[in-house]
Amino acid sequence: MANSKRTLFLKRRLRVRNKLRKSNLGKLRLSVHRSGKNISAQLIDDVQGKTLAAASSLEKDLGVVGKNNVEAAGKVGATLAERAKAAGVEECYFDRGGFLFHGKVKALAEAAREGGLKF
Repeated sequence: MANSKRTLFLKRRLRVRNKLRKSNLGKLRLSVHRSGKNISAQLIDDVQGKTLAAASSLEKDLGVVGKNNVEAAGKVGATLAERAKAAGVEECYFDRGGFLFHGKVKALAEAAREGGLKF
């Protein structure tokens, strides 16, 4: 029986996350979630189990509510980088989850790098 898109996505997400956890012990994780209508990202400290900074296209002050395009992803990435610097974070590792690294996910990552995050 063929795998569904959802099971393939979950397998890919676990494979990516497990590889990253092995090689990046103790670092913060920049996790990305992309839905059909929005995109969001957060900086997570897995040791303490806390979110240090987050940004989403659902926030009204970004001006991209309900949009899920490359421009909105860039704004979310830049906002997250600002909030991370305010929280004292400069280094993390990028957890793309099960999403492929192109388009919106890539735009978010590049905007976060330009904002000063290193990963």
